[in-house]
Amino acid sequence: MNKTSKIFVAGHRGLVGSALIRALKSQGYSNLLTVPKTEVDLEVRDAVLKMMQKHRPKYLFLAAAKVGGIHANNKFPVEFLIKNIRIQNNIIEAAATCGVKRLVFLGSSCIYPKHCPQPMQEEHLLTGPLEPTNSAYALAKIAGIELCRAYNREYNTDFVSAMPTNLYGPGDNFDLETSHVLPALIRKFHEAVLANTPVTLWGSGEPHREFLYIDDLAEALITLANYENPPDLVNIGVGVDISISDLAILVADTTGYRGEILWDKSKPDGTSRKLLDISKIRGLGWKSNTDLKTGLQRTYKWYKQNEL
Repeated sequence: MNKTSKIFVAGHRGLVGSALIRALKSQGYSNLLTVPKTEVDLEVRDAVLKMMQKHRPKYLFLAAAKVGGIHANNKFPVEFLIKNIRIQNNIIEAAATCGVKRLVFLGSSCIYPKHCPQPMQEEHLLTGPLEPTNSAYALAKIAGIELCRAYNREYNTDFVSAMPTNLYGPGDNFDLETSHVLPALIRKFHEAVLANTPVTLWGSGEPHREFLYIDDLAEALITLANYENPPDLVNIGVGVDISISDLAILVADTTGYRGEILWDKSKPDGTSRKLLDISKIRGLGWKSNTDLKTGLQRTYKWYKQNEL
């Protein structure tokens, strides 16, 4: 990408999109296109195509999506499936129609089978059944990957799919009904400190998860946009994971919580382990630079300044 190339960040107000805007600006990219929901509904095909024909971006980051944790995925599978398929179909089709040079589609590590070999490699996609608690979201993302591949094969486009591990950082969603595990933990422990009450968490605490700081992901996505002939599917993570119980202790320490941690084992754990094989993205010259403790401290500081 040239510093003056027109770059469309779809979903610029979200966790990933806002980090991308920060990273692109810090690297000197000056021609950034962002479109608010009030101007274009990304679920409406004709509106998306009209907008793309008007602006003609050269590069596109598709970070717009309906996202949420286990609770939200369980409660609203129809919305997670329909909304995400509509958004990504509309943008990917319009990108191909309008001659976008490189599209980077943002997926999720939940695309891989529930009982996937660890660490999970890109080649493990579609080799087994999905985790039921987030299968709707996963299926939508798999459809996006396959649509990008289909356009590349049939229309010679240059679309890449990035599969990040669990993300966190400034700008995250801390709503306990719809958030992912890490921001939910931050809020629960913070509120427990204020109320001097114990913390009850879902599941056993035994599953392991990998966590990537959002600004590190943004750097990886820019690397993918700039790299000549990258793989069409690339995992992005840190290469190490942590048990949810150990994560809870780390969040408790970050927030200053000193009380009891209780586990409600009647609630689902989800997949037992999700660790990504990140050899492909490392082969492109990228690696994560933010350790979990540092990232947590930055995220908690942002939460206290912006969410309270």
